[in-house]
Amino acid sequence: MMRITKEPEVRRQEILDAALQIFGEKGYEKTSIADIAKAIGVAQGLCYRYFPSKEALFDSVIEQYASLLAEPFAQYEKETDKPLRQIIEEMPATIEDRDSRYYALFHGAENAKFHVLLSLKLCEKLVPLAERILQRARDRGEVSFDDPHTAAVFCVYGQLGALQDDSLTREEKLEKIRAFLAFALHL
Repeated sequence: MMRITKEPEVRRQEILDAALQIFGEKGYEKTSIADIAKAIGVAQGLCYRYFPSKEALFDSVIEQYASLLAEPFAQYEKETDKPLRQIIEEMPATIEDRDSRYYALFHGAENAKFHVLLSLKLCEKLVPLAERILQRARDRGEVSFDDPHTAAVFCVYGQLGALQDDSLTREEKLEKIRAFLAFALHL
């Protein structure tokens, strides 16, 4: 059999993609590094060259998906002419696509803890963005608080309870989050 050499980033992504698929099909607990290596036709050791453990591989899957989910929010930092109230009114409550290759893994009934990990990682990525947006709003006199970082932490992490409330529709969640942010920020 001829050995196929790929660029490190291409190979790393191939391993991540296979892991995502197999974690989604078999579940995290029932998936081994050997399963992932077999799926892409490489030796198990090659997977370990990129990821020292199954947990590290799974953490990378979470990191990658959280980065993908955070991307749409970055546009609000670039739109410097928009007032904070308009940004709040336009921001989506969720941007997950039920048809994405990630959705089954993070939303299966048996994978609730994975969704929590994903939510926390996404919040971690959104706080610096929210802080810069709040700092800009403060500099323009739209809000008046001394600590944009703490305000950003509350604005981002504080939404988790509403977003995970299954008694509300997506629209109700969004309406309540927007109303509370406007109230809390005195907009």
